[in-house]
Amino acid sequence: MKKLPITLACGPYDRMEALSTGVINPEGIDLRYIAIQSPPEIFARMIKTNSFDVAEMSLAHYLISRIRGKFPYVAIPVFPSRVFRHGFVFVNSKAEITDPKDLEGKRVGVQEYRQTAGVWVRGILQDEFNVNMDTIQWFEGGVNTPRAEDGDMDLRPTKELSLTIIPSDRSLNEMLEAGEIDAYFGARRPDALHNGNHVTRLFPNYRELERAYYKKTGIHPIMHTLVIREELFIKHPWVAESLFKACEDSKRWAIEQIKFSGAQRIMLPWLHDEIEEMTALMGENTWAYGVEPNRRTLETFMKHLVDQHYLKKTEPIDEYFTPIISWSE
Repeated sequence: MKKLPITLACGPYDRMEALSTGVINPEGIDLRYIAIQSPPEIFARMIKTNSFDVAEMSLAHYLISRIRGKFPYVAIPVFPSRVFRHGFVFVNSKAEITDPKDLEGKRVGVQEYRQTAGVWVRGILQDEFNVNMDTIQWFEGGVNTPRAEDGDMDLRPTKELSLTIIPSDRSLNEMLEAGEIDAYFGARRPDALHNGNHVTRLFPNYRELERAYYKKTGIHPIMHTLVIREELFIKHPWVAESLFKACEDSKRWAIEQIKFSGAQRIMLPWLHDEIEEMTALMGENTWAYGVEPNRRTLETFMKHLVDQHYLKKTEPIDEYFTPIISWSE
């Protein structure tokens, strides 16, 4: 029987390597894996030109758009990108911000207000540190290089914001270094953290705080999911489970490779110590796929979207992911 040709666009991640190289082949699928380094490029090409059958997608963009009823894609509960975010809050050293509450009333830059990383940071600052987000003046634009506004991709909360789009020839990095904004947070580090004079982290001990956050909540923040074109899923619902299973197999393969002690696969001098630390904290299933193992994370993110006025109310999270049948031999 001829296999179904499927294009999948996703980052060049280790957990996807076996799929991209053909070491793992999804059942019934002739997979063409298109590795693209820039997630926003994948998102834009999927949303604007429907370029792929399956693609990596911003969790925030997916949930907001799908729940609002304007998104012809449905998510497979695979999460190729996850990042702890305490280490991505940066401040100007002259702004007198030493405590999260000091952010109140300040000028804060964001790459895109609806960016998943930003939703997580605001949620953590609000829930864990009681920061009143409504007092902040927001500035949106490119981080290390200028960015033209992309209205077609934009999503705004329903509540009015104090939000300024910075000039198209400016970057948040230079504004933060110059003290034109007091803080910045998002998915990318500002260059001035390393080559400037006035940019530092709000949380210098971010790794300690991130470990404590995980121990308290069990949350390893999800940034992206995979989405499949809805019309394809309706016609061939088995594709979602086949890809889910293949992604699980690819992830297991990647873990086996990095654990091999005969020669290090990745250029991290203390790689195996990092693996041991990760396993001690998170257990063996450190990068879990599926809704159930990630229910608290997904429901917390949904709550953040409600608190930040993107959604009117929390919705049953299971309704927004393809069903996956689990079994054991």
